[in-house]
Amino acid sequence: MIDAREFLASAQAHGYDFMTGVPCSFMTPLINSAIASDTMRYVGATSEGEAMAIAAGAWLAGRKTIVMMQNSGLGNAVNPLTSLNAPFRIPCLLMVSWRGRPGIADEPQHHLMGSIMHGLLEQMRIAHSPFPDDAAKISRALALADGCMRQTSLPYAFVVNQGDFADEPMSERHTRRRAAGSAVSFLRGGTLSKRSEALSAFLELEHEAAVIASTGKCGRELFTLDDRRHHLYQVGSMGCASAMGLGLALNTDRRVVVIDGDGAALMKLGNLATIGAYAPANLIHLLLDNGVHDSTGAQPTVSSTVAFADVAIACGYTFAASCDDLNGLREAYAMARDADGPALLHMRIAPGSISPLARPTLTPDVIARRMQGYLAETSQEAA
Repeated sequence: MIDAREFLASAQAHGYDFMTGVPCSFMTPLINSAIASDTMRYVGATSEGEAMAIAAGAWLAGRKTIVMMQNSGLGNAVNPLTSLNAPFRIPCLLMVSWRGRPGIADEPQHHLMGSIMHGLLEQMRIAHSPFPDDAAKISRALALADGCMRQTSLPYAFVVNQGDFADEPMSERHTRRRAAGSAVSFLRGGTLSKRSEALSAFLELEHEAAVIASTGKCGRELFTLDDRRHHLYQVGSMGCASAMGLGLALNTDRRVVVIDGDGAALMKLGNLATIGAYAPANLIHLLLDNGVHDSTGAQPTVSSTVAFADVAIACGYTFAASCDDLNGLREAYAMARDADGPALLHMRIAPGSISPLARPTLTPDVIARRMQGYLAETSQEAA
């Protein structure tokens, strides 16, 4: 049994400085210690997949990350682990509890995952080992995990059993909520612009912000119009762009813009609640809503019944705006830039994309490290 604070101290000595995740009773002491820590940033996520994306964004900003989850939530993390961390080669230390361990009584919902967890990690090519059972072994275990991640640039998992951590009381620290924000409407009811037109207008307005573009044609169009070293084009992990933007925004002073789609935003609406709770002032969330899954044949989404700007305000964003033309986008973006964010801009657009439509010519891992280098350089310049 290990004191969670002792593990945190050793992890920090190895450079880990950012944690996120979803609670599991096996790791309650570790989560409580992280929440209480003044030196280890902890962000509570609404889902394990969101946590993986938050950590990936923090990694872009140079952080060394830990993600905690119950193994039943490993299924929620499969998509970003395989389509974000794997192609972009983003390492992360996973702490995964072993609920449903064969031979140990547990709730019925844990039995199947308990029996397949190790095989699932292996299928995802995630190296793993048991969490150390003695405080004297922590540093060596972390060193071995670090060595593996340096070699593979992929996550590494510690498997945590019940009783691995000694009890630790809950801190009184909570996320801060600010005064209610406001939503502004620039809806005019005219002819809707195409996504490429909205992106072109955005590129004229913004030259230095770190940009996370959602998967599918959104990222492809942005790349086709103008590839910049501070742009990252998600090629998978649908719904994770805003969480990745949150992790980045919390760890850089530079403005961060997430360019999202309605289908992707709807997939992980919980991200908006986390963004509103942790309230990074430098985050602008641009949601381009064409009412369809454009990349897969224009099947309709349910966005026509969703007031995204109102949802954002309800979740804690300090500013939100709705628009349906380029002039409205320009006015709303100017207000968002001046606001103490987070801010969400919901723009209704027409379906369809430009032709020919290119794909990024750089591999995802090169794109990720290009942005990471850009952020490191600009951070040093600012200092």
